Amino acid sequence: MACPCDWPEPVIRVQSLSESGKPLIPDRYIKPPPDRPSVDSHPPDINIPLIDLAGLKNDDPAVREATLKEISVACREWGFFQVINHGLMPELIDGTREIWREFFHDSMEMKQKYANSPKTYEGYGSRLGLQKGAILDWSDYYFLHYLPSSLKDHNKWPERPSSLREVVEEYSKEIVRLGRDLLEVFSLNLGLRDDYLHNRFGGDDIGACLRVNFYPKCPQPDLTLGLSSHSDPGGITFLLPDENVSGLQVRRDEQWITVKPARHAIIVNIGDQLQVLSNAVYKSVEHRVIVNQNKERVSLAYFYNPKSDLLIHPAPTLVTPETPALYPSMTFDEYRLFLRTRGPQGKSQVESLKSEE
Repeated sequence: MACPCDWPEPVIRVQSLSESGKPLIPDRYIKPPPDRPSVDSHPPDINIPLIDLAGLKNDDPAVREATLKEISVACREWGFFQVINHGLMPELIDGTREIWREFFHDSMEMKQKYANSPKTYEGYGSRLGLQKGAILDWSDYYFLHYLPSSLKDHNKWPERPSSLREVVEEYSKEIVRLGRDLLEVFSLNLGLRDDYLHNRFGGDDIGACLRVNFYPKCPQPDLTLGLSSHSDPGGITFLLPDENVSGLQVRRDEQWITVKPARHAIIVNIGDQLQVLSNAVYKSVEHRVIVNQNKERVSLAYFYNPKSDLLIHPAPTLVTPETPALYPSMTFDEYRLFLRTRGPQGKSQVESLKSEE
């Protein structure tokens, strides 16, 4: 794909639409009836697994094994789980979320200084994908690079609030550490060397980027979505949710499960690259975001990805005559190119690779 400099249509900030006070949302945000959120679509007591990572460091081998098994089941059956005792301080979690909320409530003039383009997506944005005339999502966002270091540019991070860059640095280091720890766990659970996935991701030379999502109040939340149904193209996603406003929904058994975040938990989900590396033992699951009529919502999605130019393919030891390789070799760059102009597609995107072989 060429590197376009402009979006296909003029960009409208969803926050401005929300603050206009108009009772109806523009047609560009109205989803087709099958894609609209449904109310009470599942029993209220169902939630993604909650896992206490303290069990991984317990002196009792039985406790450690039980925790490893919990993670294994979550990766195989859900593709999503939330973790507590993950090593991130509560003050850092709360402070990171709230400093970004402060950013989104700064003046539009200040935010517009960081307006992004389709070339890198880095900066302040309001749409994904380049399809002209696409039905848009009810959200604004801020996207930035952390790793590799060659892509990190603090000048592209907001200068206000004054401590934002420092807070994002600290939070980023902790998320990268958590990603490294979980790759070791995933490797062991798949029967691989404990450093297998770490090495396949590029060792310490990985990709890490952050998308901060801002979902303004919506006068017609039954007609639109904050983020359309999709699977995440990368390796692992670490989501810091808004604990006071539910929004994330995960598809399970043809139902949409609304995730109920635990206090100071981090939500973990498997991305397409891990589904490929595990030869579909681990599942990259469709998810979406609903919006709220009375409350805004802020969440942080941190994407922990393989080095962009490394070939990703099923681990050889997971390929047998009974379980042949399901996916072709492809770099993460090639995969992103494969997806780039499409935007969220309403299905697990990695499955389309099978028909591309």
